[in-house]
Amino acid sequence: MNQPDPAAIVDALARLDAITRRLRAECPWDREQDERSIVPHTVEESYELADAANRGDDAKLLDELGDVLFQVHFLSLLLEERGAGDLARVAQNVTDKLIRRHPHVFGDVEAETPQEVRRNWDQIKQGEAGRERGLFAEVPDTLPGPLYARKVQRRAASSGFDFPDVVGPLQSVRDELAELEAASSRDQQFDELGDVLFAVVNVARKLAVDPELALRAAADRFRGRVLAGSELAASEGRSWNDLGPDEQLSYYARARVTEDGARLTEGGPGDR
Repeated sequence: MNQPDPAAIVDALARLDAITRRLRAECPWDREQDERSIVPHTVEESYELADAANRGDDAKLLDELGDVLFQVHFLSLLLEERGAGDLARVAQNVTDKLIRRHPHVFGDVEAETPQEVRRNWDQIKQGEAGRERGLFAEVPDTLPGPLYARKVQRRAASSGFDFPDVVGPLQSVRDELAELEAASSRDQQFDELGDVLFAVVNVARKLAVDPELALRAAADRFRGRVLAGSELAASEGRSWNDLGPDEQLSYYARARVTEDGARLTEGGPGDR
């Protein structure tokens, strides 16, 4: 692996900072923005970055990392304009935080497993000045549902309230599904479905799988199979919308078989 050139990194970041400042000064759109209008773009870029990482697309990952880096520069510049901070303080703050929350690297604390690192991280975070106190303090309500559930579960786990492995969470999914099947009222169905989803997120957490990305990938697979099924129907002179449910399912199944065959031929991740 080639070693990075520190001078080139400094130069590239300086050029990006200069361009960000020029855009803020000279571009009518950029001049109008504040953090409330910019953050939705930051969130969108973060999802695009996550998608690139999930797909293993290095070229796309490089591109999306640049977009996120620009967002950081722009938001830091907004802080600077009102005297609340700047990019240097942003970098210094995160550097101090990383050192403080990794005492097993920069101090004399021992942490041999990722779980111990996570537990130490959460405990240190709760003790930092200016933070809300409590096990579930500062868990953002704005997180997407699966990520909010995972964050709550991680906080509970940091106190020791957790299954030792994935066996317990898998059984919870089975138990919650049985309760959902037995639910009779809308309120019960609402609660039990929520419990099923929460239990599934817990399985994802124990498997170290991002539930948001896994769900999106499943939705993409379903979408692709339905489209492929409709194209199969069209190739045989049939209209997807005019088919009955059983006929649609038949075309969907054929599309899935074709997809599985292509994955085996290509040697997909599940076959290595």
